[in-house]
Amino acid sequence: MIRNRNAIRLLCLLYLLVHPAINANLEAQTIIGQRNDSVSHPLIRHQLGFDIRPGYIVSTHSFLQGDNAQQKKIDQSLSFHFKYAFRFSKESNLGRLFPHTYQGIGISYHTFFSPAELGNPVSVYAFQGSRIAQLSPRLSFDYEWNFGASFGWKKYDELSNPQNVLIGSKINAYINLGFLLNWQVHKYWKLAAGVDLTHFSNGNTHYPNGGLNVIGGRIGIVRTLGVDEGLGPITPGRLFIKPHVSYDLVIYGATRKRGLIGDDVSSMIPGSFGVAGINFAPMYNFNNYFRAGLSVDAQYDESANLKEYRVGEYYSGDLKFHRPPFREQFSVGLSLRAELVMPVFSINVGVGRNLIYSGDDTKGFYQVLALKTYVTRHLFLHVGYQLSKFKDPNNLMLGLGYRFHDKR
Repeated sequence: MIRNRNAIRLLCLLYLLVHPAINANLEAQTIIGQRNDSVSHPLIRHQLGFDIRPGYIVSTHSFLQGDNAQQKKIDQSLSFHFKYAFRFSKESNLGRLFPHTYQGIGISYHTFFSPAELGNPVSVYAFQGSRIAQLSPRLSFDYEWNFGASFGWKKYDELSNPQNVLIGSKINAYINLGFLLNWQVHKYWKLAAGVDLTHFSNGNTHYPNGGLNVIGGRIGIVRTLGVDEGLGPITPGRLFIKPHVSYDLVIYGATRKRGLIGDDVSSMIPGSFGVAGINFAPMYNFNNYFRAGLSVDAQYDESANLKEYRVGEYYSGDLKFHRPPFREQFSVGLSLRAELVMPVFSINVGVGRNLIYSGDDTKGFYQVLALKTYVTRHLFLHVGYQLSKFKDPNNLMLGLGYRFHDKR
């Protein structure tokens, strides 16, 4: 019953990522289209796609190298993807700002040729892609990212699946980045081929969280429905923003698991711990696609610096702790942020260091990767992940953000 509720929550999150943002942007474009054009134009172009993606699983643990029930390497993967996407017409405001960008939703089936220990998960995800360079009138070099949830994993179980120390949850995040050659073979048909990187993990919400990484290739076909705008030159009506400073305020929260190593014994702390934070980031908008700036990041982590407050020994089956002082679980840092800006979505990355902290767990550098999904012009959903010290998984960052002084 709990697993079903978790699956429903993740599906609702994916729906919230895509549906309100698309509706809000389509409504805005309808108003702009009515104001600017005397002739009616379709405001979006629809397309359907199918991909086949073979891959090589990066060997990060002895389980993948043969220490498993099959007693052989697990190093191959294969997935099949069905996708729906849309592009804003070049007559619309967003189409004039981002003439080569498409976005949509997809569903995929994955196999790692080890169904008994890893399962054959199904992923549901949002995706977006755009052009990096035009190589010829019919050939372009593009990128595409996928982000969503994967369901149906065979997770670690100390009795029935004890060797699988990579996957600790039946539901895991699915993250993919690909680089493609896109060939327009017909005005309605495109062929795409390229390479991609894939990561599966549970965001440190369950244990274990080793995750699975895949390096692979892909080949696919896309059918445009209706009139295709092709790979031709940008229309003379292209829009460009004026450089300006905007300000992002984000409030987020999540839960996380925590393990401890002490007295040469590794122990998992029972239960989950709460995390809450706030970011404020002045960002300079350089052009249509890029903004960057500094962010002040404050975070409270209920699991931070528990090590010195344990009750009993690490080998105890019932670990207990005194609650550390607030100052040892609260930190304030400053990070450099860069953001790729596109219609509906933006991708934000950051590297920072805590300046106000107490204790080893909040000392040092942290890294942030976040997806922002616009619900209105100024309000966005924030789904992010934070690493600590360039290597340790830290926590999810699920929240809401608001952008001030946005002149786009």
